[in-house]
Amino acid sequence: MPQLIVSTRDGEDHVFEVPTGRSIMEAIREKGLDEMLALCGGSCSCATCHVLVDPAFAHKLPAMSEDEDDLLDSSDHREERSRLSCQLPMTEALDGLRVTIAPED
Repeated sequence: MPQLIVSTRDGEDHVFEVPTGRSIMEAIREKGLDEMLALCGGSCSCATCHVLVDPAFAHKLPAMSEDEDDLLDSSDHREERSRLSCQLPMTEALDGLRVTIAPED
């Protein structure tokens, strides 16, 4: 299984394996990282699963949908490497991916 590295807002790293196909949001919630609110449960209708993705993996991620782009526009903390973790399924190509939970809006 591919590994995911999650940095919390206080800078603490958590490393765990994620089954392929599971969204990064689901994996973070299943590991009990309370900073990941994910209020809509992964239906891409809020931005509470906002993460900042390691730029080295940007080309390996699926294209951003218009809905995801619009939701990220609502965040005060959007930056070039912003993504919604509910829209990122884990794959073998993402082994070692590092994401940081974005500041809360």
